[in-house]
Amino acid sequence: MSISYSTGATSDDNPADFELPADISAQVRFNSDGLVPAIVQSTDNEVLMLAWQDAHALAYTLATGRGTYYSRSRQEYWIKGLTSGHFQKVIDVALDCDGDTVLMTVEQTGAACHTGQRTCFDERSIFNPPA
Repeated sequence: MSISYSTGATSDDNPADFELPADISAQVRFNSDGLVPAIVQSTDNEVLMLAWQDAHALAYTLATGRGTYYSRSRQEYWIKGLTSGHFQKVIDVALDCDGDTVLMTVEQTGAACHTGQRTCFDERSIFNPPA
């Protein structure tokens, strides 16, 4: 199934074919591996997950409005929800003050975490407050 977007992009497009506009590219500080961390939060500011993006994944996200990442372990692009059905509709994308972290606000369909949990941070606190 191909989905069309207002930009003319479709779900059949390959993220590797997308380029960041020069004005945005100049603002993003990718690490030595060409990646930038992307913190993903819901519209009510709940942190859902952390993933990585290269310039193509970020460009595809901006062009299509779908959360798109680069899997470091699989060395491939990952469009959130393409296999699970748990899509992310991107509402906003911002850079931090240094330009080395992306903050995405999304409308999450279903679980954000591959474990099936709403967030990747459910019940994983390691903090034990001092007395």
